[in-house]
Amino acid sequence: MSGTDILIGIDAGTSVIKAVAFDLAGRQLAAAAVANRYHMGRDGAATQSLPQTWADCAAALRGLGEKVPHLAARTAALSVTAQGDGTWLVGRDGPVGDAWLWLDARAAPTVQALAGHPQNRARFEATGTGLNTCQQGSQMAHMDAHFPELLDGAEVALHCKDWLYLNLTGVRATDPSEASFTFGNFRDRQYDPLVIEALGLGHRRNLLPQIVDGTRQTSPLTPEAAAATGLRAGTPVSLGYVDMVMTALGAGVYGGQAAGDIACSTVGSTGVHLRAVRAEDVHLNAQGTGYVICLPVPGIVTQVQTNMAATLNLDWILGVAADLLSDMGQPVTHRDLVARIDGWLAQSRPGQIVYHPYISDAGERGPFVNADARAGFVGLSAGHRYPDLVRAVAEGLGMAMRDCYAAMGPLPGELRLTGGAARSGALRAILSAALNAPVRVSARDEAGAAGAAMMAAVAIGAYPDMDACIAEWVTPLLGAAEPPEPGLVAAYDRLFPAFSAARQALPPAWDALAQARAPKGD
Repeated sequence: MSGTDILIGIDAGTSVIKAVAFDLAGRQLAAAAVANRYHMGRDGAATQSLPQTWADCAAALRGLGEKVPHLAARTAALSVTAQGDGTWLVGRDGPVGDAWLWLDARAAPTVQALAGHPQNRARFEATGTGLNTCQQGSQMAHMDAHFPELLDGAEVALHCKDWLYLNLTGVRATDPSEASFTFGNFRDRQYDPLVIEALGLGHRRNLLPQIVDGTRQTSPLTPEAAAATGLRAGTPVSLGYVDMVMTALGAGVYGGQAAGDIACSTVGSTGVHLRAVRAEDVHLNAQGTGYVICLPVPGIVTQVQTNMAATLNLDWILGVAADLLSDMGQPVTHRDLVARIDGWLAQSRPGQIVYHPYISDAGERGPFVNADARAGFVGLSAGHRYPDLVRAVAEGLGMAMRDCYAAMGPLPGELRLTGGAARSGALRAILSAALNAPVRVSARDEAGAAGAAMMAAVAIGAYPDMDACIAEWVTPLLGAAEPPEPGLVAAYDRLFPAFSAARQALPPAWDALAQARAPKGD
């Protein structure tokens, strides 16, 4: 490692691909980003071009090289993480069509059928993961039934980060986290034949790639990838775990004085809520929902519940105001409206309206799975005004978070928060009070890329294990604990039963609405 003092973390999210440089002690040096592109279809499709995704990743790395002097010569290793779930098929001659993203809702009828199969509970107990339309297993089962030509033309089924790793190294592989929660067992981190058969994919077993742990082995950057990225051929490349746990790792889900009673939520476009536990202490709920996703730490996994939409709900309510003002000849920017959120929250009373934040066209996946679930207000009266709606939407995020953590067992004693909501003191206060837990925010700017780079750091021997890396990369960046406000805690303790009761009563209405919206003849 003589002369090499930089680690690169690649984080290919749904909206942007980032390449971030860190020194070996975890200090962020520079970042470059390229906007991601995907396409939505009226049939629920959400697809992304594989060649374009690789081209954008390479462009992000070249952009990083423009910001960091002598980046190629100084890079000790790089690692890649990316958006989870989805199906990225590759055949003998390259990609087989566009990728099906985690946003793709086409597998909904297949999920419903598989969920009723007698083997589904055994599949859940092996993977720790409930079925939903996002997952590669569900999508491949749907393809097998309705688009078999896609699987027939493929040689391997990858995830986004796996596709980028293939382009970086020429190696077809996936990591233990996505392999085990889709097709395997979180206890041994290997594929499980029972799970594969429960999905009806035993005859497609040949499409599953080898499992590679990026803290233990790397592959060299190919000459072709070096030419595309501006890095040196032979640079070690680590295959990271899925972005949810990489972000949580970088933000502090594991380690520290409160280890064992901490949680980490990423409240961005989506909401991802995680707790790190020993594999033998996993709580599998009766409803069969959520994820169990391995951490790159022996014997430690995360229990996860994920909301399809989090701050997307705030974007929607702000968009309503933007549209009205624009129609009146007073256009405003999204930034202008975001700056007013705290003021609107101050003008409203807490705990007055229930809002269910199921704004995604794909419905909800945590802590329940319903592709027809939709957002809505309960409890509006003539006296409510726009600030009350903004508050209800913000509180809906807190109620949904509490709903998710309650499905995993007791509420956590401390919440470590990352994502867009972490920037607002008023939003942090709502989330803290919803859980009745203090909040800590990491000063880490790019937690997902950092988590990936931490795996590379361990893989090349810069640290003896992940615990040592966490002690230097994560723990010192955690801010002071912000305790919950007692008045808000009391208000949300009263609000949550109304949130839960309405949520449990609404499925027949969602089903009827879905049927009413369906085109005639469907």
